[in-house]
Amino acid sequence: MRLGFVMSEVGQGLRRNLSMVISVVLVTFISLTFVGTAILLQAQINQMKSYWYDRAQVAVYMCTEFSTAGGCDTQAATPDQIAQVEAQLESETLAPFIDDFYFEDRELAFANFQEQFEGNAIADLVTPELLPEAFWVNLSDPTQTEILQDALTGIAGLESVVDQRSYLEGIFDILNASSFTAIGIASLMLVAAALLISTTIRLSAFSRRRELGIMRLVGASNRFIQTPFIIEGVVAALLGSIMAGGAVVAIVHFFVQGYLSQTLPTTSFVTLQDALLVVPVLLGAGAVLAAVSANVAITRYLRV
Repeated sequence: MRLGFVMSEVGQGLRRNLSMVISVVLVTFISLTFVGTAILLQAQINQMKSYWYDRAQVAVYMCTEFSTAGGCDTQAATPDQIAQVEAQLESETLAPFIDDFYFEDRELAFANFQEQFEGNAIADLVTPELLPEAFWVNLSDPTQTEILQDALTGIAGLESVVDQRSYLEGIFDILNASSFTAIGIASLMLVAAALLISTTIRLSAFSRRRELGIMRLVGASNRFIQTPFIIEGVVAALLGSIMAGGAVVAIVHFFVQGYLSQTLPTTSFVTLQDALLVVPVLLGAGAVLAAVSANVAITRYLRV
């Protein structure tokens, strides 16, 4: 009987403040969609780091006629100097740290450049003579680049040793900034959702002030009085949470897996399973946010 009464009070409260309830649903939906997106974006960043860092190579560039860095002094590396670098890479000192390496001469570098920048005007301006010859090294542990740099430092004809991971850092910094921005927006929206829930509960309580007064006179406990209002807030927030979960799953299914994974087949993306793991987090966050906000609002109202 009490359960039926509580649920009837919940339905009555939702109907009386329908516009505010819709506002709570929409704000919760938007804020938790940002939260879910930020979680998946961070998971994507970590996944890409693991994928690309393991595949990042170290480029050992040899001097060209145009090089002034290192000890080049606009002198191209000689065959003997190239052979010296190769011998060092095959030495007992470096061999344990290297999985494999290969030499890229100017013709191969030019062919790779033309393929990479096909259709770009810069492809017509570059000639093989402008591109440096290089050894491309795959390390057993990509974090041990300094060992390779220290071992090759000072060899004549060597321009530089470049870790490709340094290029990836800038990309991941941008992605991390995007993730933090999404988290910041989501936090502001969650604050707005909490304030809306509190306002909705207060309006609902005010519209039923006579009934609340009667319930107090007949000895109803504060917990019994508060329960319908808390459930109202939780129901509204859960509707928004469910919508947010559906939006996150749809983004991953249609955009990430349906478009990005086909456009960039060599890149590993978050999957639908990852999105489904985020949904319970959103539902739980919405329910907790609503329960706490509603409880604080109705408790303060009853104390007045």
